[in-house]
Amino acid sequence: MEEEEKKKLSEEQKSMLLRSKQRYEILDGLRGVASLIVIIFHFFELYSFGNPSEQIINHGYLAVDFFYVLSGFILGYAYDDRWNRMSLWDFYKRRLIRLHPMVIAGSLIGACYYFLGEGSNCPNIESVKPYYFFLTIIMNLLMIPTPVEMDIRGWGETNSFNGPNWTLSYEYLINILYSLVIRRLHTIIIGILALLSSLLLVNLALNFDIFKVMQERESNKYTVIGGWSLTSCELYVGFTRLFYPFFAGYLVYRLKLKIKIPCSFIICSLILIIFLCFPRVGSGDYAYFNGIYEASVIILIFPLVIMIGAGDNTNNEIIIKICKFLGDISYPIYITHYPIIYMNSGWTAYHMDDSLFNKIMLSIGSFVIMMFNAYSLVELYDKPVRKWLADKYIVKKLKKEENNNKMNYNRINDSVLDGEDDKKKIVLKENDESNNINEK
Repeated sequence: MEEEEKKKLSEEQKSMLLRSKQRYEILDGLRGVASLIVIIFHFFELYSFGNPSEQIINHGYLAVDFFYVLSGFILGYAYDDRWNRMSLWDFYKRRLIRLHPMVIAGSLIGACYYFLGEGSNCPNIESVKPYYFFLTIIMNLLMIPTPVEMDIRGWGETNSFNGPNWTLSYEYLINILYSLVIRRLHTIIIGILALLSSLLLVNLALNFDIFKVMQERESNKYTVIGGWSLTSCELYVGFTRLFYPFFAGYLVYRLKLKIKIPCSFIICSLILIIFLCFPRVGSGDYAYFNGIYEASVIILIFPLVIMIGAGDNTNNEIIIKICKFLGDISYPIYITHYPIIYMNSGWTAYHMDDSLFNKIMLSIGSFVIMMFNAYSLVELYDKPVRKWLADKYIVKKLKKEENNNKMNYNRINDSVLDGEDDKKKIVLKENDESNNINEK
């Protein structure tokens, strides 16, 4: 009996800290769909001559805002009910183990591809100084944003080796804010913050510029494009694109808003494809229509997609396998594809007049390399490294706590046994006294 109690205690403790909640396979798959659209968007961006209105897959950049909505929902679902048995450091360890191995991989791959991106559209590569190059590697590996003055590519990015890392910088920040403040707030406050941040988003999308920080956004007017530089304008864009989507996703979780419809993965995928690939809306005097479109998609459509995706726990084995595959490669392919885009950018700088066939084949070949890299990194690097880190920094602590609990259990058990012995002594003493009285 005693052994069974110990075993039960051990299993309960283990399940509290290590168990994985039921996954939302549909949401995993939708993250993969959005990641693939981002890649296709970046290929077409190479031939848009830096003009967003010329982009064919025009609104692919809104996938970033969708990721933040998804992040708000998933963080709430995964961690809100764990804080009574999880410290801040436990949370940070879990998030670093989940995110940072691929940040390192993306930065190192970017460093390897760096000189292959040389071209007229990357003016700083030819004259880069060795110490700047290696300092940038260290900063990027540690997720330290690079100031514009230290940019070694010429695009003003916070990570010169892997541009999309800027989105991870904001993801890290919102994780910290969630752990310290956001999770403690009442749902009504979350709703108010979502409303206020939606106003900031409208201010950005419609270029009202009430804070007078968006003067440098002429080419990106009536869009939410930006967030990758350490300038006042780009920081405003980045935080605006972060706050409303995250609060909206977190609010969807808090309010348990779910919509159950059949074929939800197919429907949500089509919604994402349509809205992320939709052509530029309006031009000339009606250019602000595009801002209305983008604000509406972020404020209304993306939370709706999350509600539908969270409302369906599909039993279709084919859909589950597709979603698992897309979910597995979504983060790796997103965070490692851009170095190859840099390489393509260097090629297009000198081959803009090449045939359409050459451009298509280059893009197809590059896409195959991206997919191969992503899948290889998942199986050979990301999963093994995360498992090793989890065993070392999470399971090790769990075993220590388990041993402490065993010791506490033994102390309690010994105390109980001692108490029972005392009771037996008292009963025997009372019986002896009773027998003496009877004899008398």
